[in-house]
Amino acid sequence: MAVARAVRVLAAAGIDAPRAEAELLAAHVLGVPRGRLALADGLAPDQLDRYDALVARRATREPLQHLTGTAAFRHLELAVGPGVFVPRPETELLAGWGVDQARLRSGGGGSSGPGGSSGPGGSAVLGGSAVPGGSSGPGGSAVLGGSAVPGGSAAGAAPLAAGSPLVVDLCSGSGAIALAVAQETPAAWVVAVERSPAALAWLRRNAADRAAAGDRPVEVVAADVTDPGLLGGLEGRVDVLLCNPPYVPRAVEVPPEVAAHDPDEAVFGGADGLDVIRPVLARAALLLRPGGVLGVEHDDTHGAAVPALLAADGRYEAVEEHRDLAGRPRFTTARRRLPARPSETARRR
Repeated sequence: MAVARAVRVLAAAGIDAPRAEAELLAAHVLGVPRGRLALADGLAPDQLDRYDALVARRATREPLQHLTGTAAFRHLELAVGPGVFVPRPETELLAGWGVDQARLRSGGGGSSGPGGSSGPGGSAVLGGSAVPGGSSGPGGSAVLGGSAVPGGSAAGAAPLAAGSPLVVDLCSGSGAIALAVAQETPAAWVVAVERSPAALAWLRRNAADRAAAGDRPVEVVAADVTDPGLLGGLEGRVDVLLCNPPYVPRAVEVPPEVAAHDPDEAVFGGADGLDVIRPVLARAALLLRPGGVLGVEHDDTHGAAVPALLAADGRYEAVEEHRDLAGRPRFTTARRRLPARPSETARRR
């Protein structure tokens, strides 16, 4: 009865999936998975009061994930709340691609993972300081300032073990992409970069939780992804670079959950949505090793613009657009060109 009433309230508020969300809130209050909701006892009076209060808040378009405190992402449950962008299901596609690429570079095989992609150690050290566990964009927020790293020294001080791919997640936000790669590719050394102090707190919390659960720890770098000196110690060493930046054009109207609750700097990417993507593509070309790969999420209106930027740069090849399950342009990938052979250079002269 309470769930049916909640469905009506949420539907009237314009929630897209009112039954699913009413059931998820009930399962949250009862402390059971949604799949076992039918087997659970009914809501006690105090639980019913709490449930009704949560439904009322959701009807005001407060994000469901803020009410439950968690967001599902691939095989993870991440802590989220005010100050950090809530990871979206479509970003699982980029994360899955990144998992596949990291596995290819560590000699691992692929198994089917969420988002229709293939996918499923010790602590790595960055700048001389072990760090379990930064953020930007519909995925995290671009960062101001220098490329500071834990321990106060330049990134790249730690040697990579043979066969360990180096994966960098720019605009890491809650850490969704970085932590998914670290969980599903334990051989990888994963570095997550974020600027926003609020988002960094969520990232570090999630990273510490996953490390405690046995996943490979990730390195956190508090830095601005638009800094031309970002991760200077890692230039020419990165195997896989992933980025889910702020990319929504400023004039685009976004849902109430986004407009009122997601950090503005994690959503909008300037007038055309490319203010962060442009410097990221330029910096990535210096960070990637020859043959290393880049994957960047973008707005569905950028299906031609981002591939064009990569092609115009001249340092990338194998540029490919990827679409989401609804058929919309969602992310673009490319490979860092290999150095020209001496004979080729001579012919060009």
